[in-house]
Amino acid sequence: MTDVSGRGGVRISELGDVRAARPEAIAEAAAARGRRTGPPGASGRLMIIAADQPARGALGVGGDLTAAADRRELLDRLCAALDRPGVDGVVGTPDVLEDLLLLGALDGRLAIGSMNRGGLAGTAFEIDDRFTAYDAEAIAASRLDGGKLRFRIDDSDPATVRTLEACAGAVSALARRGLMALVEPLVAHRVEGRVRDLVTPEAMIRAVSVAAGLGVTSAYTWLKAPVVPEMERVVAATTLPVLALGADAGGDPREALDGWRRALRIPGVRGLVAGRSLLYPPDGDVKAAVDAAAALL
Repeated sequence: MTDVSGRGGVRISELGDVRAARPEAIAEAAAARGRRTGPPGASGRLMIIAADQPARGALGVGGDLTAAADRRELLDRLCAALDRPGVDGVVGTPDVLEDLLLLGALDGRLAIGSMNRGGLAGTAFEIDDRFTAYDAEAIAASRLDGGKLRFRIDDSDPATVRTLEACAGAVSALARRGLMALVEPLVAHRVEGRVRDLVTPEAMIRAVSVAAGLGVTSAYTWLKAPVVPEMERVVAATTLPVLALGADAGGDPREALDGWRRALRIPGVRGLVAGRSLLYPPDGDVKAAVDAAAALL
């Protein structure tokens, strides 16, 4: 791991000291960050790095359940990814984005705040994905470019409707501020007590159709969807811009690239969102993994 120093002058090893002695430095870095002009899709297809999984307790990569637990290593990998050509920005919770702000790694990049992280992975309340991170007001105050939210439709879990209601409110609140709402919809059920996503074309068509109707307007809504068989049918269910979701971390990177390549041929797919599959590739080469994905765009 290298001790990255971004344009902000702070090194990864110094983040703890800055946070303890100068907490106001975070707001100062947010105010000084150079932002892109125009709507997120104005520059063409997008490639977004996802770094909001730790806040759900999802730290595993392949068979290693704590692979992403070392925060300094994660930040090092994020800085390496964000520095590559073709990478447009990152999705993260306040702790991650604020570290990146202090490092100066978000200048000229899209910064999307992750909002509902309360549905912790593997818990009995996973479907009840409450808003425990950013809200629209904080996203606007921090000069971020949008908010990311997600829901899972579980027909047997009443918490589904509470999460849907909260997501609809967040879409509306972001839209009132002219900010992007990146919505990740899924259909899920429990198998032996654990939540499992249904990644069939029919399930994703249903999820996308529900997501597109959330909030008082869909003008600023983008959708984030996993690559599934017959992806053309899923994308045809909406006119909203769609970002293809990366494959599970620890899988065969060639399969992920093939899936993304097929998805990007579909009109309406406007780019990619990928997290641990690029940040923790099997061979450890973050730059090569990111470059291979970016080349598809």
